[in-house]
Amino acid sequence: MSGDCLKYVGKTLPIHDAPGKVRGTLKYTGDLKFDGMLHAKLLFSPWPHAKILSIDAVEALSMPGVVGVFTHENTPKTAYNSQVWFEGQQAMTSEDERIFTDTVRYVGDRVAAVLAVDDKTAREALGLIKVEYEKLPFYLDPEKVPAQEGVIHPVSEPFFRKELKCGSPEEVFAGAELVAEDRIETPKVHHAALEPHVCLALPDHNGKITVLSPCQIIYAVRLNVARVLGLPFNKVRVIKTPMGGSFGGKQEVILEPLCAYLALKTGKPVKVELERRACIASTRTRTKVISYVKTAADRQGKILARDFRVLADTGAYTSNGAALVTAMGKKLFRLYRVANQRYQGMAVHTNTPVAGAARGYGTPQIMAISEINLDHTARKLGLDPLEFRLKNLVRPNDPDLSGGPSLGDARIVECAQEGAGLFAWYAKRRRPPGQGRFRKGVGMACCTHGNGYFGAFQDFVTMTLRMLEDGSMILLSGLHDLGCGTITSIKQIVAEVMDIDPGRIEMPEGDTETSPYDIGSQASRVMHVCGGGALKIAEAVKELFSAQAALILDCAQDDVVMCEEMVWSRRDPEGKYSYGDIASRAQRQNQTEIIITETYRATDNPGSYGANFAEVEVDTLTGLVRVLDVVAAFDVGKAINPGFVEGQIYGGIQMGLGMALTEDLDIDPVTGIVRGDSLANYHIVNAPDMPPVRVLLIEKGENDGPYGAKSIGEIATCAIAPAIVNAVNHALGTGLSVLPLTPMRILSGLKKKEG
Repeated sequence: MSGDCLKYVGKTLPIHDAPGKVRGTLKYTGDLKFDGMLHAKLLFSPWPHAKILSIDAVEALSMPGVVGVFTHENTPKTAYNSQVWFEGQQAMTSEDERIFTDTVRYVGDRVAAVLAVDDKTAREALGLIKVEYEKLPFYLDPEKVPAQEGVIHPVSEPFFRKELKCGSPEEVFAGAELVAEDRIETPKVHHAALEPHVCLALPDHNGKITVLSPCQIIYAVRLNVARVLGLPFNKVRVIKTPMGGSFGGKQEVILEPLCAYLALKTGKPVKVELERRACIASTRTRTKVISYVKTAADRQGKILARDFRVLADTGAYTSNGAALVTAMGKKLFRLYRVANQRYQGMAVHTNTPVAGAARGYGTPQIMAISEINLDHTARKLGLDPLEFRLKNLVRPNDPDLSGGPSLGDARIVECAQEGAGLFAWYAKRRRPPGQGRFRKGVGMACCTHGNGYFGAFQDFVTMTLRMLEDGSMILLSGLHDLGCGTITSIKQIVAEVMDIDPGRIEMPEGDTETSPYDIGSQASRVMHVCGGGALKIAEAVKELFSAQAALILDCAQDDVVMCEEMVWSRRDPEGKYSYGDIASRAQRQNQTEIIITETYRATDNPGSYGANFAEVEVDTLTGLVRVLDVVAAFDVGKAINPGFVEGQIYGGIQMGLGMALTEDLDIDPVTGIVRGDSLANYHIVNAPDMPPVRVLLIEKGENDGPYGAKSIGEIATCAIAPAIVNAVNHALGTGLSVLPLTPMRILSGLKKKEG
């Protein structure tokens, strides 16, 4: 079916839960209340590294309404890794987290929990707990962590190393005529989801625990809760609740084991809800990355070799440090045609907040590193940055020189060329930045991201699609909607195949007791892989339905016509039946239910691609940057719901602007305290500061995607930060490379240039 003939796919429909959100009737986890529910509040470490010598909870326990105080002394000591999401997965590194620790490793580490009949009592009791600490040496700078065992954990530092290589970059650099070298640093960033971290657990009379969580991977929650509590999987039920934003911050298992344990221990429903300061300092952050990168090129602008030495600051616990270092390296080989390239990645612990999954999973960092250095290279060559990139970008169906799957229908050249045209790149680039107080500049950057786990881990989805007796449908799967419209988009795919109003399809979110297994909403897999599963199951149900209709209509199956929830035979156009008529007659006459269960297995992992263009104005007196214009061009294959795709891009640009200019946990180098620990001190880019963002979608399709669709959710935030940095450097003639570009850093860079 051609794109011009599609009825539901390619159309902007409203998100499925919009009415409940607008009216306030949709209940988030924090809104839920149960009879006898207890409230837990957490006590966090004030020190970056210390051994807990004693905890005195006598006063807290004497308070009326306090049910218990929990510490490392009376909770399970089972170690786990919060990023592990399937049984049999090797964590790649240590399982070094526990519900509570006897040695705190960062300011914000969990020390104790007070459980009380209400939130106010629990909060007051926290202040009565007395903890005695023995302070230990601490390390906040990842480049200064001693390369030895026992610094923060028993393992050696760096605790993980990964090398990827193609060709012979060392030989090329030895004889290279032109080399551009940079040290580039990206910050620890908070996800800043509107909904705070929250979890609710309900025990039952039979030893089963039900966990309600706005998470991204219900089966990862089940796995870790079962391990920590020592329960079989069938005694842990996890239900994904409506989510008020995640951006990766709720991908890992953080509160759920604690909450489940407290509920199981007391036999009461328990809610754990963090305040904003704890969300910022005590959950997860985007990984801070420091890189030393160099590029060799010839005078015509061909990249001859590249070399990256990357250090990832994973914080106080291992989390996804190894996986992220690996992921960053793989993406480097999927954007430019570089025959000689080496990536050396390392991960190190520090006494800082724990890094974890964040939108893009390392891509925003590695693309910032790559693209800032490429602008430097173009400057040394005297070439236009866009033209330099166009000489080297990958083309459709290029191989991945690191050994991964084919790049698929990679349309990054179209993104760059058409985006440049919409932005008026050449005219703006030729304009002098000016010499006065306010100086304008333009910059651009390219990026790529994946579409699932094929080539690295298993990636499949199982779905059950059922037609009810009135013709409405239910689709059961393990999918999670993170607020981005997953449920609606998947319904659109099914609706397109079945020619049914998407509103007549019910699609509950993940529940480990009723949903088929799924590895979760991660790795930008949902639209490409799970959407492929929806297409497959819908086609299977259509086949079954039309076969049953042929029996009922007494005609050949090829003669069955399905249109707008009505069915008839081509030979008898007047004898029309509703979908419900056929479904109910199939039950009565043929003893058959219209229901199919199918498993769809990913067969590819193409790249999504993007090119961002930005115009800025820099105030050389204050160091403030105003973003004037942004063009965001993305190769999405096919936009199932264009409104959702554009919304993801607007949000992704907003996040990337923050990474470039304002967002940083800003850890005090003396105390280890997070100074950006509230939304008053942590500066995100708000609506009034957003520039005009013009979106350009390149829709050339992808062979194995549903209707050609590829991902957008993560890649949307991966190119804008380096585009902004490159624009500022163009405006000022500087080589700034430490993000974010705060006014102080900009003024310091100007002073260095002029001095």
